[in-house]
Amino acid sequence: MTRMMTGRARTTAARVAAPIGATAALLGTLTGCATAAAEAEVPVDASYRDGTYQANGTYESPNGSENIIVLIELENDIVTDVEITTNPNNPTTANYQGQFASGIGDLVIGEDIDKLDVTVVAGSSLTSNGFREAIAAIKADAVES
Repeated sequence: MTRMMTGRARTTAARVAAPIGATAALLGTLTGCATAAAEAEVPVDASYRDGTYQANGTYESPNGSENIIVLIELENDIVTDVEITTNPNNPTTANYQGQFASGIGDLVIGEDIDKLDVTVVAGSSLTSNGFREAIAAIKADAVES
């Protein structure tokens, strides 16, 4: 079941992104390449620990810097649940983040986390940039060593 959360993140049983994920997010904020930085550290077709993971994803919109919080549940490398906490800075962003949060589950639940390729969700395209950044941080946190 896909759930949309507004204003606060569910933290029960969630593993907050490790320092490597936070570093990747910071790099993305500073250089615009957090996804590449985090993915470079995770081998293609890696194996991931089962569990619930959470990360922040930032992106730029015409209205400035935006972010969402992505919570993913993984089982055998498959996304079994997704939640998006929206953090809009204006009504337009609220609309697009809401559309994204409402439609993302149909695209990612049941999919291998390494195969996720989210671009446009329910008309929202820029929010996908934040989602991809958060997924890269989650993969870096969840990868089995």
